Amino acid sequence: MAYNDYGYMRVAAASPRVKLADPAGNAEEIVRMCRQLASEGVSVAVFPELCTTGYGCADLFAQRALLCCAGQAVRTVAERTADLGLLVAVGTPVLHAGRLYNCAAILKGGKLLGLVPKIYLPNAAEFYEARWFESGASVDAEIEYAGQKTRLCARQLFHMGKAVIGVEICQDLWVPLPPCTFAALAGANLILNLSASNEALCKHNYRKSLVSNTSARLNAAYIYASCGYGESTQDLVWAGSSLIYENGVLLAEAARFNRESSIICADVDLERLDTVRSKNTNFKDSLNCGKGFSTVEAGAPLATDFEASLLRNIDAHPFVPEGPELKERCAEILSIQVLGLCNRLEHIGSKTAVVGISGGLDSTLALLVTALAFDKLGWDRSRIIGITMPGFGTSARTKGNADILMKKLGITRREISIVPAVTQHLNDIAHSLDNHDATYENAQARERTQILMDVAGQEGGIVIGTGDLSELALGWCTYNGDHMSMYGVNASVPKTLVRTLVAHAAASKGFEGVAEVLKDIIDTPISPELLPAGADGSIQQVTEDLVGPYELHDFFLYNIMRWGFAPAKVLFLARKTFAGKYKESVLVKWLKVFYKRFFSQQFKRSCLPDGPKVGSVSLSPRGDWRMPSDAQSSLWIREAEEL
Repeated sequence: MAYNDYGYMRVAAASPRVKLADPAGNAEEIVRMCRQLASEGVSVAVFPELCTTGYGCADLFAQRALLCCAGQAVRTVAERTADLGLLVAVGTPVLHAGRLYNCAAILKGGKLLGLVPKIYLPNAAEFYEARWFESGASVDAEIEYAGQKTRLCARQLFHMGKAVIGVEICQDLWVPLPPCTFAALAGANLILNLSASNEALCKHNYRKSLVSNTSARLNAAYIYASCGYGESTQDLVWAGSSLIYENGVLLAEAARFNRESSIICADVDLERLDTVRSKNTNFKDSLNCGKGFSTVEAGAPLATDFEASLLRNIDAHPFVPEGPELKERCAEILSIQVLGLCNRLEHIGSKTAVVGISGGLDSTLALLVTALAFDKLGWDRSRIIGITMPGFGTSARTKGNADILMKKLGITRREISIVPAVTQHLNDIAHSLDNHDATYENAQARERTQILMDVAGQEGGIVIGTGDLSELALGWCTYNGDHMSMYGVNASVPKTLVRTLVAHAAASKGFEGVAEVLKDIIDTPISPELLPAGADGSIQQVTEDLVGPYELHDFFLYNIMRWGFAPAKVLFLARKTFAGKYKESVLVKWLKVFYKRFFSQQFKRSCLPDGPKVGSVSLSPRGDWRMPSDAQSSLWIREAEEL
């Protein structure tokens, strides 16, 4: 059965319990593990360095009997995995022209696709490989090995589906300029490392850092398979420290110090890697360094049912930090916002900031950032002018919270009702006060902006924008109303993160006096409050009832903008992530809303005020997102409607 792979490929790092100097026994275990991996939908399986013989054979590598049996072991693995459809990389010694090479044998469909020799040989006292092996840096030969004719060369790539596979062996990674660098520049997006990395105090963390940084630097997936139990412990211990990283992110890690064979699997996102590379101009600038590689066709990968099981974490709230890093990340985001505002105020010589305070999340965060900026500059908070502007829909709850917040933060408070001015304006344009349409709502938003701008002019200050990234993506703002300011501190902060930052502030030193009101603001339904309040002064207009849940729109925004995923893949991820919370029909409904609004509202983003970028996604027309305001959405909408 054919499945939609959504750009994923299932890969594995395998660490068999090895039998030193017993290639036949090792071949049996490798075949057993390959059959298990194929049954789990794995397309690429990487085994450790010299796994046919064991890494610690030492001077036994000079014995012809061992070398011949190693070749037979590779032949056995090739023949007995021919029907599995997975690509297998096994480590084996290869004798050619009187020289012995430490190689990776690449097998698929019964064929030996190529032999990739190790280039850099360690010269440490505990394993001085040059005693037995030659560097494969210069060898390039057609040879016969394991009963097949194949090529022995380090500069080979293997093409399978969306994967272009490069290979290196252990020490190759630990040098200043690893071979995988050139392989990646030649097109490899999946790097295999067959390793025999022993354990030593603190070495594991360094090894993880090395693999993580390499995968990030190369915008690639990296499979590091290291040998484990059964290797000689005469002087060293090998613990099976296998790792799978993607673009710097750990996808899977083996539990070390096992006594049995072990496997780790992960689903790498090759489509995501291609997107990252396409955006990395420096990567493209270096492509000439990747010349000289040949590519071997390896056929198609296994058809894996990723709908049934996906072996990777999907973050439901990708903009929101979690776990032990939460406090540190929130502090860093606030620091970016604060420093940006400090620099802008000092640059224009203004010591006054004007903020419209509604008692909602966005204006609360903007006010907190402004207060922190004034503290950092050593200015009195009384130079912050907070203005509440009650209108037709202002609730008692938000009005009360706004008043308490301003009072306890020690800023200058003003209240200017917009009701008389908006009433006059609507009468002037012959618009009934009973007609609660967009004109009715927008007139209020524009009146508030006019007040803020004019007060800023009076006081020689600037208007601090409160609108967030989620509202900009959806165009949920009034053009030349709340859409406009003189510096938008929340411009690249999505709604889900706004809530988290306010909660962080509530728990932070220096804001103890406002913690209680901040918590109530967090619990208040999100609303523009532009429609008349209830008879009891309660909120009648809830934003998420109108445009959809912000957690969904932020999820869509991240996966569409950060990775360029198509509607089908975005929906697939949403199904996996929000299963049991939202029906698929609901996900499709709001996904279509997102695309329609995102495309139709670009004109509002084309003239945004300045504001600091805090994360990987920004819609600034001067930086991350440049899009014509009249681009058609039909292609995306059509695919979404067909889901």
